[in-house]
Amino acid sequence: MEKMLRTITAIIMLVVIAVSTTGCAGDSASNAAQNAESDGALKDAGIKPDGALNSADAEPNGALRDAWIKPDGALNSADVKPDGALRDAWIKPDSELNGAKTEPDDKEDTRDVDIVPVNIMANDLMEGVEGQEVNSNYLWGNYEPGMTEFALRLAKACNESDAGQNVLVSPLSVLMALSMTANGAEGTTLARMEEALGFPIDMLNAYAYLINKKLQEIPSNAGKLEVGNSIWFANDPQLIVNKDFLQTNADYYGAEIYSAPFDHTTVSSINSWVKEKTKGMIPRIIDNIDPSDLMVLVNAVAFEAKWSHPYIERQVEDGVFHVSSDEKRIIPFMHGSEHSFLSDDNAQGFIKEYKGRKYAFAALLPDEGTDVDDYLKSLSGERLNKILNDAEECYVVTSIPKFESEYDVELRKVLSDMGMGKAFSYDAEFGKIGKCSNNFHIRKVQHKTFISVDEDGTKAGAATAVMVGGTGGTPKEKHEVNLDRPFVYMLIDMETKTPFFIGIMRDPALKD
Repeated sequence: MEKMLRTITAIIMLVVIAVSTTGCAGDSASNAAQNAESDGALKDAGIKPDGALNSADAEPNGALRDAWIKPDGALNSADVKPDGALRDAWIKPDSELNGAKTEPDDKEDTRDVDIVPVNIMANDLMEGVEGQEVNSNYLWGNYEPGMTEFALRLAKACNESDAGQNVLVSPLSVLMALSMTANGAEGTTLARMEEALGFPIDMLNAYAYLINKKLQEIPSNAGKLEVGNSIWFANDPQLIVNKDFLQTNADYYGAEIYSAPFDHTTVSSINSWVKEKTKGMIPRIIDNIDPSDLMVLVNAVAFEAKWSHPYIERQVEDGVFHVSSDEKRIIPFMHGSEHSFLSDDNAQGFIKEYKGRKYAFAALLPDEGTDVDDYLKSLSGERLNKILNDAEECYVVTSIPKFESEYDVELRKVLSDMGMGKAFSYDAEFGKIGKCSNNFHIRKVQHKTFISVDEDGTKAGAATAVMVGGTGGTPKEKHEVNLDRPFVYMLIDMETKTPFFIGIMRDPALKD
């Protein structure tokens, strides 16, 4: 084999969840004095009438006790464990100096520019505070094929709502974001979210913890998958945030916690955080914050790897991609060979590994005459897991089109159709988030993805914004798989065979 060409950039997933409630941004001093306590409520975690942040007390083991947020965003005092201190963490938005007001950063694509340190104007409420150690009895096998089933349900629903498009979703990104949100749900709302996500909340939390723990054990010479989470909430005098909600997300998701004014500077701050965590792959996740928004939960996942055997110049040449029976495209194809052949009754495909063999690109090409939409509909989590786990070791001649694609979808209808419509209703039950003058409910879920596949490997990014508001071996046989017509593809974990990206490529010439 020739030498590898150049290092791949990152596959990245990103999630943003915004929590809000109409009528909670009022300026009534009398209502601001509420300091309600109830089961699971953060006893002294809210906004005092005078706006003072009295204490953010973390025990030596990292437990978060009290968190007071001033309406103006100032953090007055904090008591934390000896090795850390909560303090004002003002990090300026793009182009902002010393707190000077600026407009939100523009929308230009900055994926190819150098990434500077994250620019945030917010108070870091977790400075010096760490999540507590978690004891979990769940193993990876407990999540198969459920996680693959969720990935397929999400991909199918998006494909149905956006027929004809190049669809790409990040089930890991969406799952992490919604799981953090589900920690604030109860009653029927929680039950419906668990049904849609495929697991009870304790298993969803344990999965996040397993992911984070596993990533710390991956050798540095293998593909690099990084996960980051953060929770942003408004400096609203009527908002009381429950301790358990924050602590659970800190323990299982390693969530950073910020307070912010929720104006245009917060839009810029969140986008800046996202841009850094995704290494510029997702330069912008939100355009504005609704007046009713009270909380934004952000998940970012970055993947960086090289092909185990990258393509060299002579392996790349133009070929024909058949978009349909009467529409063709001339596209550069990367030609090579692999040793993992995939097949079932209506498709065949292959697995191409990244360096370190921890992650891989998997593709399934429906048979001639089988529509890619019909094939996707026929797949179940159990069936797809079996296809991936039963890969045949043999010689496979392959060709992959070079492609770059973007996808943007609002997921409210998709998720409602998957069973969690209750979370979007005015009578949603999110009491575990905290208290405000009105009821919390998910207002909007925006999902964005980006992927580029070339000679060196793959880079991809994903973002999900959930806005919550309120009412008030030896080859045995030779196979050949040329991805020259619409196909299903995935980026998978080689240990669990679980997709963390799944897409349908219809036309490599289309970028969005």
